[in-house]
Amino acid sequence: MKTLNLKTITVLLILLIPTLVLAQKKVSGIVLDERGETLPGVNIIIKGTSRGTITDYDGAFSIAANSDEVVEASFMGFESREILVGNQTKIEIVLREASVQIQELEVVAVGYGDVRRRDLTGAIASADLSEITKIPVNNIAQSLGGRIAGVRVSSDDGGLGNNFSITIRGTGSLTQSTAPLYIIDGFPLESSNLGALNPNDIESIDVLKDASATAIYGSRGANGVVIISTKRGIAGRPQIEYNGNVTVSNIAKKQELLTGYQFVELQKEITMDYDVFAENYLRDGRTLESYKTEPVYDWQDAIYRTAITNNHYLSLSGVQGNMQYSTSGSYLNQEGIIVNSSLNRYQGRISLDQKLYENKLRVRIISNATRTERNGADPTGGATSVSNALMYSVWGYRPVSPSGKNLMEELYDDAIEMTEDYRFNPVLSAYNEHRKTITDNLSINGMIEYDIIQNLRLRTTGGYQLVNYTTEEFNNSKTRTGFYHNKNASYKGVNAYYSQRSTDRLLNENTLSYQFRRKGHNVNLLGGITFQKESYYAHDMTSTFITNEIFEMAGFGRSSGTPSVGSSKGENTLSSYLARVNYNYKYKYYATASFRADGSSKFSPKNRWGYFPSASLAWTFSREDFLKESNILTNGRLRLSYGQTGNNRVDNYAFRGMLTTGDNYLYPFDSNKSIAYIPSSMHNESLKWETTDQYNVGLDLGLWSDRVNIVVDYYIKNTRDLLLQADLAPSSGYPTSIMNIGELQNRGLEFSIQTKNIQTKDFQWNSSFNISFNKNEISKLNDDQVAMTRSIYWDNQYRTMPAYISPIGRSAGLMYGFLYEGTYKKEDFNITVNDNGAEVYTPKEGVVLYSKESRPGDPRYRDINNDGVINDNDKTIIGQGHPIAIGGLNNSFAYKNVDLSFFFQFSLGNDILNANRMVFENPHGRRHTNMFAAYADRWTENNPTSDIPRSRAVGSQEYSSLYIEDGSFIRLKSLSLGYNFQPKLLLRLHIAAARIAFSAENLLTFTSYSGNDPEVSTRNTVLTPGFDWSPYPRSRNYSVSLNLTF
Repeated sequence: MKTLNLKTITVLLILLIPTLVLAQKKVSGIVLDERGETLPGVNIIIKGTSRGTITDYDGAFSIAANSDEVVEASFMGFESREILVGNQTKIEIVLREASVQIQELEVVAVGYGDVRRRDLTGAIASADLSEITKIPVNNIAQSLGGRIAGVRVSSDDGGLGNNFSITIRGTGSLTQSTAPLYIIDGFPLESSNLGALNPNDIESIDVLKDASATAIYGSRGANGVVIISTKRGIAGRPQIEYNGNVTVSNIAKKQELLTGYQFVELQKEITMDYDVFAENYLRDGRTLESYKTEPVYDWQDAIYRTAITNNHYLSLSGVQGNMQYSTSGSYLNQEGIIVNSSLNRYQGRISLDQKLYENKLRVRIISNATRTERNGADPTGGATSVSNALMYSVWGYRPVSPSGKNLMEELYDDAIEMTEDYRFNPVLSAYNEHRKTITDNLSINGMIEYDIIQNLRLRTTGGYQLVNYTTEEFNNSKTRTGFYHNKNASYKGVNAYYSQRSTDRLLNENTLSYQFRRKGHNVNLLGGITFQKESYYAHDMTSTFITNEIFEMAGFGRSSGTPSVGSSKGENTLSSYLARVNYNYKYKYYATASFRADGSSKFSPKNRWGYFPSASLAWTFSREDFLKESNILTNGRLRLSYGQTGNNRVDNYAFRGMLTTGDNYLYPFDSNKSIAYIPSSMHNESLKWETTDQYNVGLDLGLWSDRVNIVVDYYIKNTRDLLLQADLAPSSGYPTSIMNIGELQNRGLEFSIQTKNIQTKDFQWNSSFNISFNKNEISKLNDDQVAMTRSIYWDNQYRTMPAYISPIGRSAGLMYGFLYEGTYKKEDFNITVNDNGAEVYTPKEGVVLYSKESRPGDPRYRDINNDGVINDNDKTIIGQGHPIAIGGLNNSFAYKNVDLSFFFQFSLGNDILNANRMVFENPHGRRHTNMFAAYADRWTENNPTSDIPRSRAVGSQEYSSLYIEDGSFIRLKSLSLGYNFQPKLLLRLHIAAARIAFSAENLLTFTSYSGNDPEVSTRNTVLTPGFDWSPYPRSRNYSVSLNLTF
């Protein structure tokens, strides 16, 4: 019986085999990633069987399968995909990158295309948005500081809507912009426009650092390139996402000031005549001691507040047939920590992708619109007088009222001499001064991509951007300039200012790309031509002595003063040709070369065109046979590159001779005086862009199955043809002219490491660290010029006094002044008494005086040249504004549904010129002005060993090392604690995912700097870094966030 059954089964199997073979059919297909790039080496298997294959170099495969079987595609770093065969004979499989990506498979933007990170030959870094977006921010730039090696992010202060300056690999120019080129969804912008983007809309941020990566952008690539791509719709059912947060902000650090008693005691020292002092402060039976218990006005408490920010974001995305869509809208309402200051932003965005003609034709349209309204005064305000700055009134206003008046209700302090001091009640000023800035931003980008034949692709893009800036200022009769007082030298009556600037940009780019693979040889070719045009128009108006202030800006045209009107317009165009070739052999040996030619209307026909080549090599040595079996080395690559780039950030008409006019430029015409136009600058057809040659060598290492990833880069950037003011011969008729004459070098080392410290089912711990060193050195200036000096116009007395120096052989932006050696002591003098009973101070041998009037307690400066005289020849370098090293450390932990991350940012080796101390630790000529608390330890007869100058010091109003402080810091920049709800708990609510989080910014700062914030730089330029005067304080922020996905 058993034998019969076995025979029967055998016969049946033999009969069935032909039937099964006939039922199978040949299925061919191709595997792509989400960007449409083919994926070689993908595992293809018929689910539940052992039949399988892998895709070839073109991502193609062929396999036998039945109609009811399922094809499964899997590839390291991507999510697996299953597709039922059905009646299909050709299948296109699109794999989505896994949430935890293997670094070498990550796709990176390189300019006019994308490559996988494993194929990079240049120095390109990407922001980890999964970490960055855990902290709610209004501008993505503020989250990049310390996150990417070689990238420094700075801002003037903590002001609302502040533009953040991004510098890549040091400063590449002395007088022109050092900002990188921003590419937002393919649209190149020479100035940061990141505030118009909602961080939740950003898909990726890639930073191109070396010239092999940036040379494809030619005359605009010298300062690096930041490429930002926004989100598209993803496959699956429509997805609705809501992100909302509420933030509470307060001042991170207040300035300590003298108490009421200490203030009055200081006034007694300053006032020469005791009767005058008594009349001012010892009224109504008061004594000096009584001020120990007198009520004290805390102007900082009055001007600062706890501010609330509400931020809401809603998006809808998905795929409908061959169309991908993503649309979003957001609203931001942010209060400033200074009263009557706020920021409102309204933003909307839409992205549509359509595939046509069997996916051969692809169309994309992206549009983003943003309106930003900023209200409130800028504390620095571009003030050209110390007392015009808001913080001067906040810190300097009297803390006591000897007359008994409520100073909070008085417009100004009646003890102030208004011909010299414009100090006004800072709180009333903040409420009565109308300041509004409105920025409207509209961008529309379109792309058409067509596969002419297999691997040959034509891409055409067009874009339009409109940016409109409107500024309104109105000063009523209760403001500094609008209040009438017979000693108010700045009085203009009720006055107003209005300005508008409109900039529009047009872009067209056309590229043709071709790729082929054969026997291990992989080649990608790119060629293109681009056109860009930028136009601007600006006008401004000023009105004084407005007759009716109740109409505010609406009453602008009714005034008794002479109105002032100005306007300007201009345009520039750029035409370019570009080419690039990428080659690799078996993904082991790589070579890339690019070339770009730029023609810019900013330069004369003689120098209109510039040419920018680059080349790079890479060797993935980990794929060599002798390392393939290594249990330690997963990925190893050596990179070498050279490239040439330019900086065309000059005025539109800089090469042309300019004319100027004015009321004093007159000539007679028909017995009348007519306004004349006279030449103001020389025509210079030789003017051209600044050019940078950059060399880079890099090493990438992946260890222990990519649990440790290390990137190291060393670079040298030589910049020539720097635009500087050159002295001209008197016969030219012009004293100076801007010319290409300077040279500058940057050298640096970048190191970054990412580690997966612990990876278990329930617990993960990941870390990242980066540090960057950069040194810049000036190689050449104007003929016979050994150094450039710069003054800062923050007060009339310092208008022409050099504060910074940039000498040949040293770094740019070095602080300049006297070396402070403490105060003169009584032991430095022979003290005698003259016939009038006054003490006479004669310096002892070897003691060099700043002035013959110098006395004990006055500042003592070093006689550098030992000539026995203190003068400008003794000024020297006293500080360095640019940091030696910058970086950051991030740690993220996850336990089941709970995650915790914290990020430290640091800056080392930079100094700060604390101009606030030059005023508030120096009461010379400033009666009735409060001082910082540190000034209580000044030199007095009872404190003769102090090195803080006395209250009536001679020579105290000089830049010196006394006011230079170490600006190095380590800051707990952000901390986030979040909880992700389990999906099964959300099903009843029809919610796919939910997360709630608490986060904080600027929690702790470790620094020796005495000011509010070590990141300050209120005159933030290459030549004047690290200057601190009357900043908008940086806030400490606490946020609660809710993220929902439906």
